[in-house]
Amino acid sequence: MRCSCFAFNWIIVLMLMFGGAVALAQTSAPPSPDQPAVNGEKIDWDRARDLLQRSNRGEKLALDDQAFLDRAKEVHQKMSGQAKGPGTRPDQAHLLPPRDSTGMIPLTQLKGDQKYKDQTGGLYGDGRNDPPPPLQKAAAAAASAIVPLDAAGQPDPEHGVVVLMSMGMSNTTMEFALFKRNADVDPQKSPKLVIVDGAQGGMEGARWANPVAGPKGKDAWAVADDRIHDTSVTPQQIQVLFIKQALGNPAQYGDFPAHADALRDRVITALGMAKKRYPNLKLAFLSSRIYGGYASTPLNPEPYAYEGAFGMRGVIQAQLKGDPKLNFDPAQGEVKAPVVLWGPYLWADGVKAREGDNLVYTRQDLSSADGTHPSPSGQKKVADLLLQFFKTNPYAKGWFTQP
Repeated sequence: MRCSCFAFNWIIVLMLMFGGAVALAQTSAPPSPDQPAVNGEKIDWDRARDLLQRSNRGEKLALDDQAFLDRAKEVHQKMSGQAKGPGTRPDQAHLLPPRDSTGMIPLTQLKGDQKYKDQTGGLYGDGRNDPPPPLQKAAAAAASAIVPLDAAGQPDPEHGVVVLMSMGMSNTTMEFALFKRNADVDPQKSPKLVIVDGAQGGMEGARWANPVAGPKGKDAWAVADDRIHDTSVTPQQIQVLFIKQALGNPAQYGDFPAHADALRDRVITALGMAKKRYPNLKLAFLSSRIYGGYASTPLNPEPYAYEGAFGMRGVIQAQLKGDPKLNFDPAQGEVKAPVVLWGPYLWADGVKAREGDNLVYTRQDLSSADGTHPSPSGQKKVADLLLQFFKTNPYAKGWFTQP
């Protein structure tokens, strides 16, 4: 029986991050955070998840923190062993072995008559990697309207700021946090720009579209509110989003394009929610996952990591087709979403260099624990792509860089 992704409890998400294949039992509510783990032993999985993310970012943990993380991994391995057996989901039992490349062609290189499972190539479809003219016009208008705002959301060229915030999952926050650190010391960055990392571990696409409280009693949006407050800005000052999203264990949604369509629909829902919470939101840049060919868990292996790009592209195509849930034009009725564009395309076929920038992902660029989350070197590759994108993109550089 399939269970909806928003029903995944937060402990299971963490367990998948550690790299185990576990049985996912359908449940109507997450277990208590202090639920015994193995043989009555209790583990603070929220602390373990945070420590794991810090370790994956290359931080050196204190001795007691490292000891706790090591013990959590041991407990997780026991839990994974107990979960195996007749109840194991079929999609978890038939993982492809890790490999250096898949033979799939990056979406940006699919051109002409080339297709992937009847889908045309290009970030915008039909082999196009640039926005079609109507979207270019809308994006240019939205970008030109981005000006520094005061706390109430009113234009304030002298004291106001422009806020760029990320939304997404564990991979997103690991990569965006490094991008933020690099951008904040980049001399080309505008002093009026404030960058907020709103992405969170375990908060994949379904958790933003269907908010479920985490172990601390807060859902993804509430945690993002805390991040906004901690950065001394307001929701009214957020004008740009960077969204890198995926669905946890996408095999449960069905074969392609079913899981990509499910991702599309959840991102569309989340964009509508974002527009309500951030009324001055004008632009959203989308990205999909990095290479997943080294994955050792069903969290998001290939070809799902690759195919997720079609889900993100589907959001943009829906807006171009006039989906009322994505309307950005006040002349067409109530504005319910920002103008949506591609951000940097992050996928490359493992060690096979892609055209244009020779981007590759080696085994060392992904976590040794699960082959899914980026290692420090993988984080740096994405952070560098993000910084280059925002400094040069025609719809970003005007507000991202100094005049």
